[in-house]
Amino acid sequence: MSEACCGKVSAAPMDAKVRRILWIVLIANAAMFVVETISGHAIGSLALQADALDFGADAATYGVTLWAIGRSPRVRTAAALTKSAAMLAMGLFILVMAIWKLMSPTAPEAAPMGLIGALALLVNLGAVILLLRFRNGDANLRSVWLCSRNDAFGNVLVMFAAAATAATRSPWPDFAVGGIMCLLFVSGSWAVYRQARRESSAFA
Repeated sequence: MSEACCGKVSAAPMDAKVRRILWIVLIANAAMFVVETISGHAIGSLALQADALDFGADAATYGVTLWAIGRSPRVRTAAALTKSAAMLAMGLFILVMAIWKLMSPTAPEAAPMGLIGALALLVNLGAVILLLRFRNGDANLRSVWLCSRNDAFGNVLVMFAAAATAATRSPWPDFAVGGIMCLLFVSGSWAVYRQARRESSAFA
C-alpha cells in the first residue's frame, strides 16, 4: 500500500519535471548546434566544429533520455549504452576531422571564435545548473549531466584557443582544443558505458 502511494504516485511529477528540464536543454543545444556548425565552417575552426558536434550529440542524447523516462530499467540501460556508443563515434569523427585539417592547417578567425565560445559557455552553464540534480542518477540520466559538464569545459577551451590564436596567429591552439574535446567524448563514453554495464548486471 505504502509503495503504491509513495512510489508510483510520486514518480509522475518527477518525470514531468525531468521532461521539462530536458526539453529546455534539448532546444538550447539544438540551436547552438546550428550556430556553431555554420560559424565553425565559416571561420575555419576545428574547435568550434567539434563543439557543434558536441551540441548536436547532446541534443540527440536528451531526446533519447526523454524517450527512456518511465520505461523499464533494461530499456533505460540500453538507451545509455546507445548514447555511450554515439559519444565514442563523435570522438572518433573529430579525430578524423583533425587529421583532414592537418593536411592544410590555417589559423581560424579568433574574435568570432571567442564570442561564439562565450555564448556556448553561457548555454552550457545554464544546462549544468538545471541538470545538477541528475549527476548521481542512473546511467541514462547521469549521461545528460556528463554531456553538459564536458561541454562547459570544452567551451572554456574554445575561448582559450581563440585567445591563443589571436596572440600567435597559429592553427595549433585550435587543433589542440579539438584533440582535447575528442578525448572528452571518449572518456565520457567510457564512464557511461561502465555505469550502464554495472546497472545491467544488477538485474541480469
